[in-house]
Amino acid sequence: MTANEKLSILADAAKYDVSCSSSGSARSGDKTMLGNTAMPGICHSYSDDGRCISLLKILFTNKCIYDCSYCINRQSNAEMPRAEFTPDEVVDLTIGFYRRNYIEGLFLSSGVVRNPNYTMELLLLVVKKLRAARFNGYVHLKGIPGADHMLIEEAGKYVDRMSINIELPTTQSLRLLAPEKKRLDMIAPMGFIKEKMSEYKALGRQFKNAPTFVPAGQSTQLIVGATADPDYKIIKISEALYKRMALKRVYYSSYVPVGRTAITVGPSIDLLKREHRIYQADWLLRYYGFTADEILTPESPNLDMDVDPKCQWALRNLHLFPMDVNRVTFLELLRIPGVGNVTARRIMAARRFGPLHFDALKKMGVVMKRAKYFITCSGKPFGASDMDPFRLKQLMLDAPKPLNNQLSLYELYPGQFGGNQNGLRI
Repeated sequence: MTANEKLSILADAAKYDVSCSSSGSARSGDKTMLGNTAMPGICHSYSDDGRCISLLKILFTNKCIYDCSYCINRQSNAEMPRAEFTPDEVVDLTIGFYRRNYIEGLFLSSGVVRNPNYTMELLLLVVKKLRAARFNGYVHLKGIPGADHMLIEEAGKYVDRMSINIELPTTQSLRLLAPEKKRLDMIAPMGFIKEKMSEYKALGRQFKNAPTFVPAGQSTQLIVGATADPDYKIIKISEALYKRMALKRVYYSSYVPVGRTAITVGPSIDLLKREHRIYQADWLLRYYGFTADEILTPESPNLDMDVDPKCQWALRNLHLFPMDVNRVTFLELLRIPGVGNVTARRIMAARRFGPLHFDALKKMGVVMKRAKYFITCSGKPFGASDMDPFRLKQLMLDAPKPLNNQLSLYELYPGQFGGNQNGLRI
């Protein structure tokens, strides 16, 4: 099998892993090396479903000793063609694609062959050979759960970001769909990487030429919809990972049925829309000061598919509104539907020069369609604000767009165009 044939198989097998963001590292290059990881040099492209395709995203091999029910590369999937790169093939492909300006870096994952240590040694050999070939571009390596910590530490010296996929929200769901895997094998490497990142950062403050260790941080991925776990559990575990493991990102991947033994135990809703709502809730955790218990509760454990999580929270807490944008704090501004992080900063800056009015808020970027029900300006409301939650939710929903809102030339200029009235459109 040629390298191109392997690439076709292993690039397709890697598309279900979404934790491949290429931002966060700012190591500059020099004239003797190929590429750099300065953030302006790292581009981002996304497919229609939101998955990042800016990197050469491949598996080292799709052969695997595990038989996870949700994975297309599971051992029992006899329909899946199998392939395996050599370390030199991955190095040649990465450098070749970079020289052609196809990619800005490498995202390398792998199925587990023989055992975790053997697989991790192969991945370590790839990144060592890449750096030895003077490749200075971005490298994101997927760590293998269960591999020896010495191998993970050695690999962390050569890559920009490393991720250990936690895959499923709970131990129970892991036992159900991937009984050969252990939760501790996924959590322990994350804690180890966090400790080593702190150690190497401390060395960097003491010594100018100290080596780096995973400078762009670590991330992980959760599969959404493969099990019946509610959104509350997913958000709670993400919150714990951000706090305890200092993760840069938690990525969420809606379950895609693959193969004849595809599982269907999750809720029957639009999984891509659910994934989108969970990303919005994750954003509230990271940038808006919310906690998981504020976003969802055990009594109301799932996100609303009609409105975003902040609106859902606001509708449950109408007693906190309306808020006066000229008086509330920055953190309170962030809790108003329709007010984002950048917009809140603009409001705080503009308030130093005088009170704000509704027209000014709209120019600053406030989404008035949602915000107008929750704010006042110097005590003056935009409109009626004493509505019940159900009515308020209906008002905030987007109105359906017409299928075709274009006017024909005949409709604009009647009598000037003959023939088919629907033939000419602008």
